[in-house]
Amino acid sequence: MSEFEGKAGIVTGAGSGIGEAIALRLAERGARVVVTDIDEAAAGRVATRIEESGGQAVSMKHDVASPEAAEEAVRLAEERFGALHLAVNNAGIGGELNPVADYGIDAWRKVIDINLNGVFYGMKYQIPANERAGGGAIANLASILGSVGTANSAAYTAAKHGVVGLTKAAALEYAKRKVRINSVGPGYIDTPLLQSLDDDARSALIGLHPLGRLGTAAEVAELTLFLLSDRAAFVTGSYHLADGGYTAR
Repeated sequence: MSEFEGKAGIVTGAGSGIGEAIALRLAERGARVVVTDIDEAAAGRVATRIEESGGQAVSMKHDVASPEAAEEAVRLAEERFGALHLAVNNAGIGGELNPVADYGIDAWRKVIDINLNGVFYGMKYQIPANERAGGGAIANLASILGSVGTANSAAYTAAKHGVVGLTKAAALEYAKRKVRINSVGPGYIDTPLLQSLDDDARSALIGLHPLGRLGTAAEVAELTLFLLSDRAAFVTGSYHLADGGYTAR
């Protein structure tokens, strides 16, 4: 497949999990990819894998809580590939687990900085680059917790609700300027982040999904690539779930 032939994109948090799956599939379908992650070695591994498969990629260490790093990622894309057409703001953390009154101030700030501010910083520099390229598409990774709540994870829930709202606002602002912006809400996905769970905790998570299993990074990647593609040319400002029925309960 070559639906992204001639296009270049950035994927944050692409050193593992959902971000890695998205970066690999973008490259398989013709895109040149800037692979970013706070773990520089992990980003490099994914970029190398793309290149060894015949694709084009470059990697960089990227703390998404830094606006300067967001600007540098865009600059790298334009310098290496000539333009930036696509972006996936995927990087995020879970944060501590505590009720609101016991939630640490520094822990709150860290989650908001990475999961919400990081998306804003990314779009702040990605959108003008998309415009310079003649148009583009952005996908922001929210969560099921962008529309529902859960106990003991207030910062994550607040940040992901914020990502959905930020996406809608930005989509309205840039719709007539040929930049489409959507968000994706994964349920619990079977990634390295969940591998430390014991059997009981894993079974409990599975039980929250009517389809009777956890999702896969590949499934989230396919939805994300659809939103980035011309197949979704009439889709902007939307929030799309890949949650196995979690939020339908």
